[in-house]
Amino acid sequence: MPDISKRLDKAEKYLQKGKPEAALEEYLAALEEDPKNEVVRQTAADLCIAAGRNSEAATLLGYLFDEQRNDPTGIVTYKKLVKVSTPSPLQTFHYANLLVRKDKREALEAYQIALQGFERLRQEKNALAAAKCIVELSPTSANLQRAGEKAASLGEGNTAALNFLKLGLLQEENSPGSGFEWFAKAYNQDPADLDAIFLFARGLFARNAVDECIAVLDRAVTNLESTPEMRELYARALMAARRPADAEPYAWELLENDPQHVDEIASLVGVYLDIADTKGALALARRLEQHESKANRRREFISTMSEMTDKRSPSIEFLHYLVELFNSANRENDYCRTLLKLFQLYYAAGQYTRAGEALDRAAEVDPYETGHNRRLEMLRGKIDPNQFNRIANRFQAVASSVAAPASESGVQESEPTVLEDFILQAEIYLQYGMRSKAVERLERVRKLFPNEEEKNEKLMQLYVAAGLMAAKENPATAKAAAAPPGNSPAPAKTPAVTAPLPAAAAHDENAVDNFARVTEITRSIYRQANVKSVLFTSVNEIGRHFNASRCVAGLCTLGKPPSAALEYCAPGVKQSDVMAIVKLIGLSQQLAVNGPVSISDAPNATELTPVREYVQSLSIESLLAVPLFDGGEQAGILILEQTTPRQWRHTDIVVMKTIADQMVLAVSNARLRSLMKTLAVTDEKSGLLKRSSYLDVLLSEVKRSLQQQTPLTLMLLHFGKASALTKEVGESNVENMMQQIGQNLCSHIRQNDVAVRYDLTSIALLLSDTNAKNAFLVVDKMRKVIGSTKVPGSDRIAPMTVGIAEAVLRPQFDAVDIVTEAINRVENALEVAKAEGGNKAHSLAANLQPVA
Repeated sequence: MPDISKRLDKAEKYLQKGKPEAALEEYLAALEEDPKNEVVRQTAADLCIAAGRNSEAATLLGYLFDEQRNDPTGIVTYKKLVKVSTPSPLQTFHYANLLVRKDKREALEAYQIALQGFERLRQEKNALAAAKCIVELSPTSANLQRAGEKAASLGEGNTAALNFLKLGLLQEENSPGSGFEWFAKAYNQDPADLDAIFLFARGLFARNAVDECIAVLDRAVTNLESTPEMRELYARALMAARRPADAEPYAWELLENDPQHVDEIASLVGVYLDIADTKGALALARRLEQHESKANRRREFISTMSEMTDKRSPSIEFLHYLVELFNSANRENDYCRTLLKLFQLYYAAGQYTRAGEALDRAAEVDPYETGHNRRLEMLRGKIDPNQFNRIANRFQAVASSVAAPASESGVQESEPTVLEDFILQAEIYLQYGMRSKAVERLERVRKLFPNEEEKNEKLMQLYVAAGLMAAKENPATAKAAAAPPGNSPAPAKTPAVTAPLPAAAAHDENAVDNFARVTEITRSIYRQANVKSVLFTSVNEIGRHFNASRCVAGLCTLGKPPSAALEYCAPGVKQSDVMAIVKLIGLSQQLAVNGPVSISDAPNATELTPVREYVQSLSIESLLAVPLFDGGEQAGILILEQTTPRQWRHTDIVVMKTIADQMVLAVSNARLRSLMKTLAVTDEKSGLLKRSSYLDVLLSEVKRSLQQQTPLTLMLLHFGKASALTKEVGESNVENMMQQIGQNLCSHIRQNDVAVRYDLTSIALLLSDTNAKNAFLVVDKMRKVIGSTKVPGSDRIAPMTVGIAEAVLRPQFDAVDIVTEAINRVENALEVAKAEGGNKAHSLAANLQPVA
C-alpha cells in the first residue's frame, strides 16, 4: 500500500494555516494513490462541500456510498449526497434497504422514489425489485396490482401469481366474490400454483362454470400434491356436472377423514338417482350404510337417506331398498310412505299385482291411512279377486263393500274404467315429474275420447298442467253457470270409481296460475324506468297476487342497512315503521343466505328472537323471505308477511324465486339506463345515444352479461353509403331519414336493448340476453319496422345491411378485450354483408384458437 502519510500531514498543516483549497488538493492526490481509503475520501468530500465544489463532492460521496451500501454508515453518506446532487435510482434503492429496519415509513418513500426513477430509465427488472419491496412494507391493492403486472410483463409468472393472489384475497375481505378476476390472472400466470388453482376454481364453481372448474382442478388433483379443500371442491364440481362415478372416490375420502361429510355422500346418491343410474345409487347407498353402521351412526344414516329421497322421485329398485331399510329400523311412517310411492309407480306402469302387494304391506302397518280406500278401488277388476279381498279385509271402512263381486263389469262401465285409468296414470306421472309419459297417456285419451275434456273438468286440468292446451273456462261449467237458477239441471250421476287429484297434483294446478302470473308481473316490472319504480311495482304486484298482508322489498348487501326499501300493505293492515323494516330486512338476509326461508309460526320462532318486538307489534304470524342474488352475491331481500297462520307451498316459493331473479335483472337494467344518461346525451330527435357513449355502454353491457351469464349480441345496421346519399339527396335529407329510422327503432326495441348512432348512415344495436341466432329474428322485425321509410325524393325503400357478432363472454377474458374483439368482428361482418350485394344480414362467429 502506498505511503500517503506525508500528504496527509501536509494537508493537516494547510488546514491549520487556513488554506482548505491546498489541503483539498493534497487529499485528492492522496486518493489517487490510495482510492480505497474511505477516511480520506470522506474528508475530501467534506472539504469540497465547504468549498462549494458540489460536483466533485457528489462524485466522491457517490463512490463512497456505493462502497457502503451494505453498511449502516452509508445512511449518513447518502444524506450528504442528497444535499449536493440527485442520487441515482439504484443508490436510492440501496438507501431504502439500509433504512428498512430503522424507519419503515421513510424507507417506503425511498422505495417509491427509486421505483419512479427506474420506470423513467425503463429499468424494468430494478423497478420490479422496488415494487416487491414496496409490497412488503405496504401491501395495498394498488401496490400489489403494480407488482403483479410488472412481474407478468417480465415473464416472472410465480411472482405475478403471488401478488395477484394477495390482491384477490384482500378484495375478498371487503366484498366476497370480488377477487375472482385476480385469481384468474394468478392462475394464468402460474397454472401450477395450488393456491391459484383452488381460488380460481372456487370462483368458477360459484359462478356455475362447472365444466371450466373441473378442467382447472383436474390436473392439480390427479398430478400434483393437492389439498383436501381442493379435492372437496373437485368432488362438488363433479357432482354438479352430474358425474357421480368420478366424484365418488374423492367424496368418500372426505367422509373417511371427517364423518360430518356424510351429507355429501347422500347427495352423491341423489345425483346417481337424478341421472337414472339406479345401480350406482344402490351400490353407494349400501356402502354408506355399512360404513355408518360400523360407526354406530345407522339411525343418522337412515334419517339422511329419508331427507335425500324426499326431494327426488327414486326408481322402483331404489324404493325397494328404502322399504327394507325403513322396515329394519322400525320407521313405520317412512316405511308406509315409501310403499305408497311404490304403489303409484307400479300402478302407472300397469303392474297391478305388484301395486296390490305394495298396498297390502302398507295396509298391514297402517290400515287407516288416508286414501287407502281410493287406492283399493283403483285395483278393482285389475288384480286377482283373492288378493283384492285380502287387502280389503284390512280396511274397516270398506268391509261392507267387499261382498260385492269383484268381477262385475259391463259394457256400460268399460269406457269410464279405461278413461279413469289413463287419468290416474297421467296424474301420477305429472306428480313425479314424468311429463313425457303423462303427455303420452293424455294423447291416447284425446284419440280414444275426443272432446271429453268439455265434460270432464279433471281431464281439462290435466291437459292444462301437461301443456297440451291453454288454461280456459270449462265449456260445461260455462253452460251450467249461464243456465237460469230455476232450470238447473239435475246433478249428473257420479261414477262408481272416483279418484280426486293427489295433493301434489292439486298444487301443480294452482302452480299453473302462479306461473302464468309470473309473465304478467315481470312484464310490469320491466316497464319501470328507475329502481324505485321497480321496487314499488314488485311489492304491489307480488303482494296482491299472493294475498299477502305485507310485502317488503329491500336492496342492500349483507350486514349493511338497505339503500332502498318499499312496502305493500293489504287493505286494513297497519303499515310498518322504518326501524321495523330495517331490522326485519337485516335479519331476513342473514337467515336466507343459503336460499328462501319459510317460517310458519313467527311469534314463537327462535330465528326471529332479535326482532320479536316488531313481529308482535305488526301481528306477523307467518313469513317467507326470498333473497335477491346478483352474480352469486346477495343484493337484497323480498319478504312476504302474513297476519294470519299460513303454510307457504313449494310452488309459491319456486314462483317467488323466479320473480326475485327478474327483479334483480330489472334493477340492473334500470341502473344501466341511468348510467347511460350520465355517460352521454341522447339525441332528442332520433332517441339514439351519441357515438361518444358507444364504448362505455358496450363495456357496461359486457360486464353485466358476464356477471349474469347471459348472451350479448352486437349489430351494425347500415342504410347506404353516406357519401353517395349525401351527394344524391343532400346531408339534411339524409339526417332527416336517419332520425325517422332512429325513432322507429327506439320505439320497437326492448327497454334493456341499447341503440347508438354509429355514423351518418349507421346505427349500432346492443341486444342483451340475445344470441346471434335470435338476432336474425330482430333483423326481420327491424325490416318490417322501417319498411315504410323511403330515401328522400324517391320511392326507393332505404336498404338495410346488417353485421352481427355475438360477444365471446368467457370469465377468463378481460371485458375490454371482449369489447375490442366484438367491435372488430361486427365491422368485418358488415363488410361481408356489403360484399354480398347489400341489404342482407351476415353473422360472423369468433375464431377462438388455443394459445401456443
